[in-house]
Amino acid sequence: MNSIFSVHTARFISLIILQVLVLNHINFLGFINPYIYIIFIALYPIKNNRITLILLSFFLGLIIDMFQDTGGIHAGACVFIAYARPLFLKFSFGTMYEHQIIKFNTVEFGSKLTYFTLLTVTHHFILFLLEVFNVSKIIFILEKTLYSSIFTILLSVLITIIFSRKVK
Repeated sequence: MNSIFSVHTARFISLIILQVLVLNHINFLGFINPYIYIIFIALYPIKNNRITLILLSFFLGLIIDMFQDTGGIHAGACVFIAYARPLFLKFSFGTMYEHQIIKFNTVEFGSKLTYFTLLTVTHHFILFLLEVFNVSKIIFILEKTLYSSIFTILLSVLITIIFSRKVK
């Protein structure tokens, strides 16, 4: 239990530091800005309390908002995907989720990619919708969502592959 807590605490802190110090300064072509801090929400243990995940997601987004001075849009997007996460898990993993036997190190790559894609695209769409807050600019919102999502998904999958523990 203590080891699991320390792993998630280290993941929480290191993703915030990576996001704030490195990734917030990437703004390629005005569209591409990766937000890999959502890996924390994606990899949070399924059997843990859902309310705890929603609270931690709120604090995660709030910390990012404080560093970017964005007024709560990251917190809103994080809370939304934390709340909707069971739907994404059920869609991506099916009966494995229903029986609570998902281990992210052992699932098929396609299921993992589907899960990360659903989570990321939803997060980014909510984030950019709140950022622009103008429905007449929906094409701009969709462009930013698409380009940032692709970059975030690639980085997220790469990071999870690099830092995953090998199961024997």
